[in-house]
Parts: sequence; C-alpha cells; structure tokens
Amino acid sequence: QVQLVESGGGLVQAGGSLRLSCAASRPIFTFNTMGWYRQVPGKQRERVATITSGGSADYADSVKGRFTISRDNAKNTVYLQMNSLNPEDTAVYYCNAEAVGLRYWGQGTQVTVSS
Repeated sequence: QVQLVESGGGLVQAGGSLRLSCAASRPIFTFNTMGWYRQVPGKQRERVATITSGGSADYADSVKGRFTISRDNAKNTVYLQMNSLNPEDTAVYYCNAEAVGLRYWGQGTQVTVSS
C-alpha cells in the first residue's frame, strides 16, 4: 500500500508564499506522474500541477507563473512552491501519484489565504 503524506499547509496573507511537500512511501520514480490537486467545499477536485517521471511539468492556467512543482527522487518527495497567493487559492491540497492503472492520494493539507 502506497502512502502519500502532505505537509506545509497553513494560513498565509494574500501575496505570501507556502511550500507544500508530499513524501511517498516508495521511490517516486516508480510513478509515471505525480501531482497536486485542490478542492473547496461544494466543488470538484481540480488539477493544480503535475510532473512526470522524466521531469516534465504542467500547470493549471490559474497558477501558471505563480506555482512551481518539483521533485527530489533521493528524498521520495514532491514539492509545490506557491507564490503570490490569493484568497482564490484557499483549498485543501492533495498529493497524487499515478502508476499504470492505479492512482493514490494523500490525506490533504489545508491552505488558507486571507485577504
């Protein structure tokens, strides 16, 4: 069973920054893609950013230029650096890992941006 443990969420003022971390219980190079998703109450979970095993990153339009996803294979950890945060970024952020035919999720970490 794969475990993904997120950390780094919290309360920040608009314009501030946070860095989320996702530690995996197995080597992350075994996943085709890892990523970050977010969800607010009453809305569907949406993709924020993904990164492939080869290091190719992709972002939702709403976070391009502000968020950066990265990975450290030696630490089995994926990061999401979030800059210029605004209240619309408030959500629970979930780490995701995908292997062939399987998807794994972390428990989520709350990010709250105050205006």
